[in-house]
Amino acid sequence: MKRILPLLIVILAIALIWVLFFWQPEQQSEHGVLFAPVEQPQGGDFTLTSNKGKVSLHDFQGKVVLLYFGYTWCPDICPTSLSLMAAGLSRLEEDELAQVQPIFVSVDPARDTVERLETYSKYFHDAIIGVTGSATEIAAVAKQYGAAYRKVDQESATEYVVDHTSETYVIDRRGRLVEALPHGTMPSDIVKAVRGQLAQ
Repeated sequence: MKRILPLLIVILAIALIWVLFFWQPEQQSEHGVLFAPVEQPQGGDFTLTSNKGKVSLHDFQGKVVLLYFGYTWCPDICPTSLSLMAAGLSRLEEDELAQVQPIFVSVDPARDTVERLETYSKYFHDAIIGVTGSATEIAAVAKQYGAAYRKVDQESATEYVVDHTSETYVIDRRGRLVEALPHGTMPSDIVKAVRGQLAQ
């Protein structure tokens, strides 16, 4: 035992040094993309696809954009977030709503077709546009905004779920990321965030 203990200490020390100086979080996995949260995401323009064709952030210059990453097979987080968003949108005056564009980005391109996204998004609110793209395109947009997601296999009818961050990103009239609303943000606070940008 006295001989083993010093050896274990050396092994642990080497392992600790490797973790501190050489290990980096995995950026891609067999099943999908997982990015570590970005401390100061830059946001920026992007182009994805809806059931009506290409959708770019710059299409909505002059509007406040609410951007959310999720997927239609999500069992609880996405329905909650989109329901709260829809409740907030419903509290806006008609002229205010005309100046807001909510966008739902699917992180599950294998299952979420543009037709399915259209139906799912409109279930919550008519103003929400559902968009998707290739795995590479979605990963690039998610990284811009500091969103993370990962496919996780499970024994169920859906075969897998996608773990993902659940912030709602607020983008101002000039296309700049200005705020990330945490999961569970109440409709009144969503309205406050939107009106704050509309007043700019």
